[in-house]
Amino acid sequence: MIVKNRVTAQDFFEIRRLSYESSHLATIDLPHTYNIETAISKWIDSNLKKRYFLKKVIGLTKQNKIETVLRAGFEDPKELSYFVLACPLLKYK
Repeated sequence: MIVKNRVTAQDFFEIRRLSYESSHLATIDLPHTYNIETAISKWIDSNLKKRYFLKKVIGLTKQNKIETVLRAGFEDPKELSYFVLACPLLKYK
């Protein structure tokens, strides 16, 4: 993430987006639709600061069906709260 011409160490070493779901992350499951993963990843990169996890996984939907969902996890629970409240991509889900 580049903010006012600043590059963070996590962005430089490409370790901000985690490739695995760690047990200490605060997570949320979202319905998976076409190209939503890329859009959400861009939104997180430009609006949040700490490390996160974002990947398609098998999970339960609101109707208790087993389907592919998009799981987002954040190291800081405050960032999860901000993501749920402020991300415009989640407004009509």
